[in-house]
Amino acid sequence: MDRRAFLSALALAGCAGRCGAGSPARVSLNGAGATFPFPLYSKWIAEFQKVAPDVRLNYQSIGSGGGVRQIIAGTVDFGATDVPIAADELVGARGPLVHVPVALGAVVVSYNLPGLSAPLRLTAEILASIFLGDVSRWNAPPLVSLNPGVVLPDERITVVYRSDGSGTTALFTNVLSRASPAFQRTVGAGKIVRFPTGLGAKGNEGVTGQIRATPGALAYTELAYAKQSQLPRAALLNRSGQFVEAHLETITAAAESVPMPETLHVSLVDAPAATAYPLAAYTYLLFYRDLPDALKGDALARFIWWASHEGQAFAPALDYAPLPAPVVAQVERALSRVTAGGRAVNVGH
Repeated sequence: MDRRAFLSALALAGCAGRCGAGSPARVSLNGAGATFPFPLYSKWIAEFQKVAPDVRLNYQSIGSGGGVRQIIAGTVDFGATDVPIAADELVGARGPLVHVPVALGAVVVSYNLPGLSAPLRLTAEILASIFLGDVSRWNAPPLVSLNPGVVLPDERITVVYRSDGSGTTALFTNVLSRASPAFQRTVGAGKIVRFPTGLGAKGNEGVTGQIRATPGALAYTELAYAKQSQLPRAALLNRSGQFVEAHLETITAAAESVPMPETLHVSLVDAPAATAYPLAAYTYLLFYRDLPDALKGDALARFIWWASHEGQAFAPALDYAPLPAPVVAQVERALSRVTAGGRAVNVGH
């Protein structure tokens, strides 16, 4: 199955309870959270089932906010988020949580303007004005001046945004809040914010579907979803003053220019490398450092070890960048400190 068919199947069917169906399993792991990495996680689950038929993994793509809530509530074995868990979200946690970066992706700005042959150039300041409703037409002077030689239509911009709790939203609004004091005051940054204009859609899948169905639409979404939907992606102005498109190389450049701390979570927004894409991001698995069930703990550790090593080979074909080697080493150290059933987890190596 090629990448397009694979991702289309995911959009229609999802993965919960289906990946690896029919294989014998001694232990089942349930996870939920970010839609940002869903295509990659689904591929990993299917491939991991081949090497670990005793483990059944189920993943619900419900958004980062839902993933955080479910891991805190203890209704899943692992959560998934694109932004680190905030202090106020830790209320009710039964113990310390571990963030493990497992891949790199990018938030892109996509639009529905047929006939344009080159990517539009956009800045965070102009995007803030668009999402505030202050720049409301495609041929507004700020957009025209950024894109000389491009004929932009005298047409209203229809903003599309995530309606669910989303790490993608948190990343995007972080950038806009940094660039625009007005946006910071009016909307702010977070997984759930109130935009003053536009249409809401659930999940990255819903956003890309809304863009395709709405002439004149503009929205933020994850790179893999935009590529699968054959949507154009804007070139964004980075910290070094360069307009950069989201590619594996520009995502990797962002990660390699920002050291990963021992907390194992870091922002790549406006990374300093000259070639860095300004909206690159790690995506994380989230789980308790001390796992009560030894069988489940070992199975989860085996999966994370496999995903951060052998599983990285599947990332580029699905438009995610592999982890830098130093980060893989940090993941290994983090797993060595995880316990299950009163002892260190066994990753099978």
